[in-house]
Amino acid sequence: MKQALCLGVVAALAIAGCAPAGSQSPATGGKKEISFLVFETPNLTPQYWDDAIKRVTDEHPDIVVKKVVAPSAGERNGYAKQLLASGQLPDVLQAIAPAGFAESGNLYAWSDEELKNYEFPKSNPLGGKIYQLPYNTQPTPLVYYNKKLFADAGITAPPKTYTELLDASAKLKAKGITPFVVGGGGKDSFAAGYIWIALVGTDVYRTQPDFLVKRRAGQVTFSDPAFTKATRKFADLVADGYVDKAGLSRDYPSTERAFLDGKGAMYPMGSWFAASADANKPPFDIGVFAWPTDDGKTVVPAYTGGGPIVNAKSKNLDAARTFALEFNQNAANNDVLVKTDAAIIAIKGYQPPPMGPVYNETLNVLKSGTVVNAFTVETGDDALLPGVGDKAFAIAQQIIAGTTDGASASRLLDEEWAKAGGR
Repeated sequence: MKQALCLGVVAALAIAGCAPAGSQSPATGGKKEISFLVFETPNLTPQYWDDAIKRVTDEHPDIVVKKVVAPSAGERNGYAKQLLASGQLPDVLQAIAPAGFAESGNLYAWSDEELKNYEFPKSNPLGGKIYQLPYNTQPTPLVYYNKKLFADAGITAPPKTYTELLDASAKLKAKGITPFVVGGGGKDSFAAGYIWIALVGTDVYRTQPDFLVKRRAGQVTFSDPAFTKATRKFADLVADGYVDKAGLSRDYPSTERAFLDGKGAMYPMGSWFAASADANKPPFDIGVFAWPTDDGKTVVPAYTGGGPIVNAKSKNLDAARTFALEFNQNAANNDVLVKTDAAIIAIKGYQPPPMGPVYNETLNVLKSGTVVNAFTVETGDDALLPGVGDKAFAIAQQIIAGTTDGASASRLLDEEWAKAGGR
């Protein structure tokens, strides 16, 4: 099986036209060639990546980039691990969690000088070192809602407390309107997890911001009361008929389309959705609110990171470092990323281009609340153990399917943690 996996990875790389990491060849005229792992979404299209790469290589004509594309956005971390196992880790990898790579010496640690232009230069450290450029802040998730469906159900304002959220959900259901649109089908299991991520942020991380640090130390478990309460809330929303179980058959693009087509009133999703909402305006207005807390205080799960990581063993390490830094700090690249993926750029002095109302409201919600980590998205010392994030999404699918309840889901997550080598 392992041999077949490696052969499959080699074949995939051959299809992508990727030379071995950090090579030079007659075809490149002796220029420094690097490979770059990316992933595609409805916002981040092949053309987006090609154009962004070209902006950097136009400034650095001595660098030639071979693009490698992950099978899907949700599979990009697992795919990167396959490439590492086959000895073909790309030179630069975009938005790949460094945990599981850095510990074995495979990643380059950025210096303070290289990080001086970033707003939050010490985001997501692993062993005190920064391996991923922290260039983009993403609230994950906020709740995007259909103002027309809210009005049809007699809801005059977005809920501020969890009790108000339940009341709004009941009113929507009574009118035959699906309260929550979710996804999780096919390769995009991550799209099933956003309600859970929101609840862990409001009910666990708000009071225990170091929960996963303690989990790694064996001082807490996922079966502890606070985490189980958050998970039970997720299961209860499903049991009450507020979550669209049909979402389990939808991939990520289809899930977004379902909300834009008016098939549900609320869409818990990362801030990148604002780009689609503004660019593909549906026949209704879209609002934004933070997932409500029990006491009404605004809490926003968010993540600052998402930049490239660099293969420390690249044969063209200087070229890889130069490309990674320029890819993130190129103003034109960032302008396009803001427009296409609603990025909130965390680089000093950067000013975004004029944006639409959903993006601006997203930014206002982020600024109005207490920011906590986003469960499953962490990539530093407070991250889930390698591989456990994918297991969490699979458990979220089970919760939506109604095949497990909150306490059982917490126990399942503890079991997966133990299988991954955790205490």
